[in-house]
This record gives sequence, C-alpha cells and structure tokens, in this order.
Amino acid sequence: MKTLIIYASVDGQTQKIAQAIATEIQNQDQSAVVNLAALAAAEQQDLAQYDQIIIGASIRYGHFNKTLEPYIARYAELLNRKKTAFYSVNLTARKADKNTPETNAYTRKLLQRIDWQPTQSAVFAGALRYPQYRFFDRFMIRLIMKITGGETDTSKEVEYTDWEKVAEFAQRFKS
Repeated sequence: MKTLIIYASVDGQTQKIAQAIATEIQNQDQSAVVNLAALAAAEQQDLAQYDQIIIGASIRYGHFNKTLEPYIARYAELLNRKKTAFYSVNLTARKADKNTPETNAYTRKLLQRIDWQPTQSAVFAGALRYPQYRFFDRFMIRLIMKITGGETDTSKEVEYTDWEKVAEFAQRFKS
C-alpha cells in the first residue's frame, strides 16, 4: 500500500503531524510505503501511483495556504476515486467545541467549498511558538489569543496538539 501525505505548514506543526501520521501508518504495516511532500513540491508527485492520499493544511490568520484550493480543484476527480483524508491544523481547535470538521468553521467551510470529498477528515490543534515568530506575527497572534482566552506570554511555546488523536486518525485511515 502506497500512501502520500501532502502538507502545507507555516511554522512546522502541520509537517510534524504529517510525520507522526506516516510513522503510525508504517508502525501498523511494516511493508507500507509512505511518502511526504510539502504542498509547494506536490506538483512533482504522480498522485495516480498512490493508493491513499492524505492532505494536511494549517490556518494562519483565518486562511489556508492560498495554493491549497487550486491544488485540490486540479486533482479533485482523482482524489474522489481514492481513499483520502484531510486534516487541518489551527489554534482554534485547542477548544473542545472547535476541534472537529463539523465544529471548526475553517475546515467546515473549506470542505463545503471544494469538490473533493475526503474519505476521512479531522481537525488538530496546532502549536504556539511565540519566540520563533517575527515581531508582527507575535503581536497579532498574541492579540488573537487574548481575544480568544489563550496563552499570551510571548516567552512561551505551547504545543496544543493531541498526539493520541493524531495516532487514532492514522489508525482509522489505515484500517
């Protein structure tokens, strides 16, 4: 079974989740072939050669990577013929009432807009990396976190990702 995991990551958490999913799939089936590709390099992948495809993308300032929807539109027909999954990563998902595809507005709206209907979808909370952000991002993200009741100490890094939920997602996808 060949699996391709495509990810669009701003600060690396979506990529880290993609790597964890790949590891989980390989742990379940030692013969599994799992390749990872950043969305920017995904055009070089022949999607037809894969049995399964997972696409993961993060949210920054309320938006997915601007190339995500055109990419999905270009390959929607092929994606709809395969076993596929989509996951989104955002800080809003740190809240229990916003961490499913149905309750997370970003993911729900994307899945309604696109022609691709993934076999499985999920939402994972991301990570807050204040010390790594540029001044503008640190300021804006802190403001957003203050408004939404999140961490505002800019000396901290907080990983909200529920790794057990990520593993369960991979296990459900593989089975």
